Amino acid sequence: MNFQTSELTDQVAQTTRDFAQQHIKPYVMEWDETQEFPMHVFKEMGKLGLMGVLVPEKYGGAGLSYYEYVAIIQEIAKVCGSIGLSLAAHNSLCTGHMLSFGNEEQKQKYLPKLATGEWLGAWGLTEPNTGSDAANMKTVAIKDGDHWVLNGTKCWITHGKSADVAIVICRTGEPRTKDNATAFVVERTTPGFRGGKKENKLGMRASETAEMIFDNCRIPDSNRLGNFGDGFKQSLKVLDGGRISIAALALGIAKGAYEASIQYSKERHQFDQAIANFQGVSFKLADMATEIAAAELLTLQACDLKMRGQVMSKEAAMAKYYASEVAVKVATDAVQIFGGYGYTKDFPVEKYYRDSKLCTIGEGTSEIQKIVIAREVLRA
Repeated sequence: MNFQTSELTDQVAQTTRDFAQQHIKPYVMEWDETQEFPMHVFKEMGKLGLMGVLVPEKYGGAGLSYYEYVAIIQEIAKVCGSIGLSLAAHNSLCTGHMLSFGNEEQKQKYLPKLATGEWLGAWGLTEPNTGSDAANMKTVAIKDGDHWVLNGTKCWITHGKSADVAIVICRTGEPRTKDNATAFVVERTTPGFRGGKKENKLGMRASETAEMIFDNCRIPDSNRLGNFGDGFKQSLKVLDGGRISIAALALGIAKGAYEASIQYSKERHQFDQAIANFQGVSFKLADMATEIAAAELLTLQACDLKMRGQVMSKEAAMAKYYASEVAVKVATDAVQIFGGYGYTKDFPVEKYYRDSKLCTIGEGTSEIQKIVIAREVLRA
């Protein structure tokens, strides 16, 4: 495994960095305060190929690797976790699911619109009473001739109100039975499909999180993704890639908080010297640097296995678990280094602090990651 970044990865990272500085950074706190979901930013990112990073060029995508994808998510998240989260959800969940399990006709129909940013995607698995307990989901799809009728509610869905198309996992068998879920593509204009409550969140406030409600929503069988009963199996594979996304998101947030702390500790003076000279501060910076480096190595390991087509459930879970916990710790220490200023919205670290916590919850909590890791190591 070669950890030396390629020239392509460096170029992509620089392009993304420049975009974030110009189109995102000036508006971060405004979007955070108003909870505005800046759709226009995603249209602009589509022009750069950032909305279809992993999609082959024949479908209108950038055709890049997971190494470039991780670099892109990190650079966006260093500036704004909310935009990084939405970009990750669009790429790895909705678009990623279609890329992995759609048939050729479905790919030709949906991927060009998703990859160019013409359409925004959502992915629906979680429900009000069945988060990690997905085998007991209440959203059902019932076969009616050559159509399916969907009923139920999904919650905590990124782009639940604004997405143009959603991939939805519905129960098509009895609760808690094997192979009891199937994936479907549902377009926003489909009768019976609407957005519900938008959540008022602690962090990631410019990333839309909302319900998706299905009320006798009728779709053709051609909107079924893959085989009947394969929905949960597909979701687990999609979530493996999604965990790399959240690891990258967490890394970006951690690096943003760390870089802000380095700069502040050199500029802030007490007792006639920079606070970076004090051991209490410098040791925090040393811990930050070490933990970020370790999280990045775990993330790159998962990328390497993913790119080689190898099983990486354990490695993706490790990367997601460790990087997300590191993001919370680094952001917490950043607030401490900034002192009273860190507790105000005039400085960036309080937002990193609020945004970081989502990384330990979304796409499987830290506890779920431990279950995945433990299962894999005990299987060996």
